[in-house]
Amino acid sequence: MLNLYTKCIRKQPVRLVQGALRNLSDETNGRRESQVQKRIREELERDKNALKWRKTNEEAGDIDTKLKLFANQEQTSDYIIMMQKPINLNPKDWLAMLEKRKEKKERHMQQFMPERHEILGPDLATAHFILHRGGAVKFLNSQNWMKADENGEFKLPSTYHAQFKVEALRCDNMTLYYEGLENIRWLQELKFLSFHNVKTFDDWCLDRVSGSQCHKLEILDISGTQCTARGLSCLYRLTNLKLLVVDDPKESLEYELTCSMLEEALPQLKIVNAGSLHEK
Repeated sequence: MLNLYTKCIRKQPVRLVQGALRNLSDETNGRRESQVQKRIREELERDKNALKWRKTNEEAGDIDTKLKLFANQEQTSDYIIMMQKPINLNPKDWLAMLEKRKEKKERHMQQFMPERHEILGPDLATAHFILHRGGAVKFLNSQNWMKADENGEFKLPSTYHAQFKVEALRCDNMTLYYEGLENIRWLQELKFLSFHNVKTFDDWCLDRVSGSQCHKLEILDISGTQCTARGLSCLYRLTNLKLLVVDDPKESLEYELTCSMLEEALPQLKIVNAGSLHEK
């Protein structure tokens, strides 16, 4: 009995040491895990702060003065650049500046007006827009083209009429900007569209036309414009297109290849030279 008691006393310190080592190991592992978790949380917090929107000058606490009333909110950078330049009395530069202002005003005037389309509907609103700028309009079930007279006047309803559906538009020789094309994107019955000699018409404009709701468009004339082979590639969206008029389908190898690929994508499409249709 005494020997058994002695053996138990001898084994007890060993068990205590083993338990202490086990507890120390658990504390070390827990400390390591807490450090890893802390580092992960810090990285997540840093990434979250990097994704936040930057504060504007006003929110950052910049001084706000009454001189802000004279600031141009839309084109402050242009105004600062102009003020930093020396006074230029060159007549050519003055004329260029006036032309730029005129273009800016015209772009603003050609912007899409939801109120006009709500009152007139998309077809009559487009007809008013095109006729006012010297273009021509042909309505569905009508044999005659409508144009404004010498005084720029024309007879069209000032409210919505369901029987007026635009079938064809001639925008030849017009000054038509990208902003104005939003007005002609909603013509469900449009089959003919011409931008002949519209010098402001480029690849961006062609892309906007190709993404319009004119699903019945069959004839498109882009001769005399700034459209390149890059712009032609977007015309695959016009699935009903049958005739495309360009300056020269073989003006370059890239242009010819793009025309061939477009005709392959649209089997019913025929691309012709503008010289065979327009008088020189």
